[in-house]
Amino acid sequence: MASAHWSELPWVKSPNDKIHWGQLSGSGLSVALSSGIAQHHELVVIVTPDTPSALRLETELEYLLPERPVMVFPDWETLPYDHFSPHQDIISQRLASLNALKRQSDSVLIVPVATLMLRTAPPAFIYGNALKYKVGDIIDAQQLKLSLSESGYRHVQQVMEHGEFAVRGSIVDLFPMGSPHPYRFDFFDDELDSIRLFDIETQRSSDKVDDIDLLPAHEFPTNEADIERFRVAYREVFGASAEQDSIYMQVTKGHWPAGIEYYLPLFYEQLATIFDYLPDNATFMHLGDIEHSANIFWQDVEKRYENRRVDPLRPLLKPVKLYQPIDELFSNFNRYARIKLSQAKLGTKAGHTNLAANELTDIRIDHKQSQPYSAVLDYIAAQKKQQSRVIFSVESDGRRESLITLLKPSGLKLKEFDNFSKFISSKADVGLIVSPLEQSVCLAGSSKLDKPALSIITEQELLGIKVSQRRRRKHKYEQGQDALIRNLAELKEGQPIVHLDHGVGRYIGLQTIDAAGVATEFVTITYASEAKLYVPVSALHMLSRYSGGEEASAPLHKLGSDVWEKAKRRAAEKVRDVAAELLDIYAKRQSKPGFAFKLDGAMYRDFATSFPFEETDDQRNAIEAVLADMQSNQAMDRLVCGDVGFGKTEVAMRGAFAAINDNKQVAVLVPTTLLAQQHFENFKDRFADLPVEVGVLSRFNSSKQQKETLDKLATGQIDIVIGTHKLIQENIKFSDLGLLIVDEEHRFGVRQKEKIKQLRADVDILTLTATPIPRTLNMAMSGMRDLSIIATPPAKRLAIKTFVKERNDELIREAILREIKRGGQVYFLHNNVETIDRTAADIAQLVPEASVAVAHGQMRERELEHLMSDFYHQKHNVLVCTTIIETGIDIPTANTIIMDRADRLGLAQMHQLRGRVGRSHHQAYAYLLTKSTQTLTKDAVKRLQAIESLEDLGAGFALATHDLEIRGAGELLGDDQSGQIQSVGFNLYMEMLDQAVQALKDGKEPTLDNLLQQHTDVELKIPALLPDDYIPDVNMRLSMYKRIASAKSADELDELQVELIDRFGLLPDAAKNLFQVQLLKIKANDLGVSKIEANIKGGYFEFNETTKVNPAFIIGLIQSNPRVYKMEGANKLRFAIEEKNAKERLKLIDAMIEDFQKKAVA
Repeated sequence: MASAHWSELPWVKSPNDKIHWGQLSGSGLSVALSSGIAQHHELVVIVTPDTPSALRLETELEYLLPERPVMVFPDWETLPYDHFSPHQDIISQRLASLNALKRQSDSVLIVPVATLMLRTAPPAFIYGNALKYKVGDIIDAQQLKLSLSESGYRHVQQVMEHGEFAVRGSIVDLFPMGSPHPYRFDFFDDELDSIRLFDIETQRSSDKVDDIDLLPAHEFPTNEADIERFRVAYREVFGASAEQDSIYMQVTKGHWPAGIEYYLPLFYEQLATIFDYLPDNATFMHLGDIEHSANIFWQDVEKRYENRRVDPLRPLLKPVKLYQPIDELFSNFNRYARIKLSQAKLGTKAGHTNLAANELTDIRIDHKQSQPYSAVLDYIAAQKKQQSRVIFSVESDGRRESLITLLKPSGLKLKEFDNFSKFISSKADVGLIVSPLEQSVCLAGSSKLDKPALSIITEQELLGIKVSQRRRRKHKYEQGQDALIRNLAELKEGQPIVHLDHGVGRYIGLQTIDAAGVATEFVTITYASEAKLYVPVSALHMLSRYSGGEEASAPLHKLGSDVWEKAKRRAAEKVRDVAAELLDIYAKRQSKPGFAFKLDGAMYRDFATSFPFEETDDQRNAIEAVLADMQSNQAMDRLVCGDVGFGKTEVAMRGAFAAINDNKQVAVLVPTTLLAQQHFENFKDRFADLPVEVGVLSRFNSSKQQKETLDKLATGQIDIVIGTHKLIQENIKFSDLGLLIVDEEHRFGVRQKEKIKQLRADVDILTLTATPIPRTLNMAMSGMRDLSIIATPPAKRLAIKTFVKERNDELIREAILREIKRGGQVYFLHNNVETIDRTAADIAQLVPEASVAVAHGQMRERELEHLMSDFYHQKHNVLVCTTIIETGIDIPTANTIIMDRADRLGLAQMHQLRGRVGRSHHQAYAYLLTKSTQTLTKDAVKRLQAIESLEDLGAGFALATHDLEIRGAGELLGDDQSGQIQSVGFNLYMEMLDQAVQALKDGKEPTLDNLLQQHTDVELKIPALLPDDYIPDVNMRLSMYKRIASAKSADELDELQVELIDRFGLLPDAAKNLFQVQLLKIKANDLGVSKIEANIKGGYFEFNETTKVNPAFIIGLIQSNPRVYKMEGANKLRFAIEEKNAKERLKLIDAMIEDFQKKAVA
């Protein structure tokens, strides 16, 4: 058994017992729980107020209780009465948890209170429908298929997700619910010969197993008798006329429409609750005031029921049928022994125990102080005096190495332990572990609960907010990697590459060359006349991937010629004009006064917390920027860019709230009637709990309704109005318009754009767009055009699986059936109006189970709108369409797109079209169908390979190819700049523009020399590289080199070291040297040192014209030791110090740089 901190804690002895533990701060909660649970063997249920606290507890308890099964019973992760279903992986986890409760009597089940309230399938269904297969079983192939189908498993060609099976001769692949892995059955006649795991991505099999368990594929039964029970119950509840409902008709056909889980009671005589799965001796532990959390959730369920019950196409069951009301929930609770857990200190009542797990005093390391480590060292000394122990906790091996390095100057020696238990059972005073424990805490002893015995110090406590910021930055970086670095990571031999000094060449590869006995890795580039350039990896900041037109037409410069210099000069001149124009726009905006909105903090917090999803970092930053703009005295003109479905609308809603909160009106301008209707429904739903009147102006409303809306708008009775270009016509009168939200401005005509421009003078404007604009533009536009980029996908969003396949009917049928059988919808893109009807008829014949509709741009607008509305309301499940759907309404249930003749589509177009699916947390699929691959053009193959390889969410911002970048640049800078971008490449152009803007802001005239950032060259004749046996993949090595060379601070380098250690193991010496050399460069560059060279006999420093190194200090050096130091010319300091040891040479140069820093001039 794991060693526990507390060997004995008060515990409940019988079902009626209730006790209370108090004073549980930080990770002390998990330590207390694990100590108590470790001493008892019954099943424990921990109820949390929300999902994040449940997940945090799961991570910490899995670590502290390695011998006990710890699991979270997950929520469906849909909103009450949602129109789409939980992801199959969630259903799988839920079924596995319920099934495990029967077999694992010592489990620890963690469940958020809202999840606990949801009714579940009865135990008889879960246990009665579980199947077991073992090697040696005699199984009839037909019977196996029938058993799997009756359990709800889908028969497919290739298994991709939970609940699917495929049959190929004697091989059966299946992905059982409740299993983390898919399995492959191999039969010899009717005997099950072997069961192996296999990989979804590669489809290769691996380890053998003896047997597997199979749970049903859904939380509801799917055989004919149960479908009949559903039909009877549906008619009883909703009336005989309900037979025409889409839900009823789909279930009748054996399809499971999205959101079917909210009709679960109709499949059973009686639903169960989690309590029905628990033994009588289970112990409940609950965090804080769960009754309050339960009440808030119940109110939300009732509100959503009231708001949604008006839809005649989707009748709803009453909340009490699906959820336990508060009285029933607590009546069930009272049948079990309960331990309440609180952070607060408790009074001295019977059954109350304070565990004295308290927050730590401030022990942060503060490098601004003369003794930065004094607080932590004093704390450890004080704990030792009280015979109390201290353990430091970090989150990974990389962070462990980083902490050891950080604490080295303090002289503190940390003994490393494999885990918390080993430290507890040791005699060590101070230790270090890698653990998921998040929050520091000082814990009392086992026998005396008032005396400190152990402190857990997390890295966050030591470094304050810095670590959490770094963590956020790291995730942000992973999601939206800088285009420059990603470009190099995906570089292939023969592709164009730009060297800052030598121009555009072609990349050949990475090469290790032994120069003067020191191994160094070089990037090899070939230029005109087959000249080669070898660029050391330490100079990778000089390189960028060329993007600015077709690769074939990229220039190939000649080494030593002036063509490149002229191209740079021309670009620099143009860049100066663009920068001046941007500054002019900026000055005009700054001088224009705007309305400063006042925000009620408490009301805003309530509105923000009612957002049912977790905000991403990018989304949070965009919201903060919008609110700051609105509260300032300048008029807002902000552009929010984000891939489809990344949460731009919520940013707009927060802005709308701020305006309404200060008694101003909001207008939302959209390009299409359908989009107006969808925004209207979304805004109405989001503001349902507030006294806010939302109106819509669209052709879907009668003339009478429109006149009524206009009258209310003029008198101020409508707070938010949504509409198409009608909104900006002359006859529209607002009472007091404060904010205009424009969705996809580029889709409006010239006249409308002019009108929007006029409005810009009077009101705050927020523009939303999904046109991909690269992150690099953010630098150039900082302060010019207010720009927020949302490049991070929402949590739980899955990347779209993309396949490039030759067109065949079997594949098309399989793709459509896979989607409609899980209750989803399919776009079939056929971009030819002349043959689209024939194609739709072919699809209808190929998949008779589908309801097929057709949409194209030559249809009458009203007809098209009605058809799209029908598709949105799931009256059809396959839409055969042209690229008209490229921008349109969000359909969360459309999760498969099939593009016919994808080889004829452009890369940007394919990316936009693919973005129409995957709008919920379901796995989405994109099939790019082509004619025979042998007949495709080289360019078409390249485009298809690019889109297939870039499955990342938010790929629109990181796409390595040029056309998205050029489109984004053109939108902000104007098309006349694209020629200059083509001559020097996109990345270099953007860097020059950024520098030009900065120079003009500082009152300097931009020239070519000051447009390109200065960098320090360092050559110390020591091995500084990432060995190929450390990172074998060439492109990965190249990417890492680029990231190291591009780092601009010690913090960035530290993060990179942590990442490398976590991914590839401890750094070899050559890699450590590489990091130290880069740190020297950063320090030297800041001082204005342009070059450092050193070997075993000495070396030199070369200073640039703007150096901060104090001349008086240099003169003093030379005068004090003329044999060692001397000047060569005006800018070079030479030193003669022999040092053969590479590490000592590094230390020597670092010490000299530090001396320069101490004596630097401001």
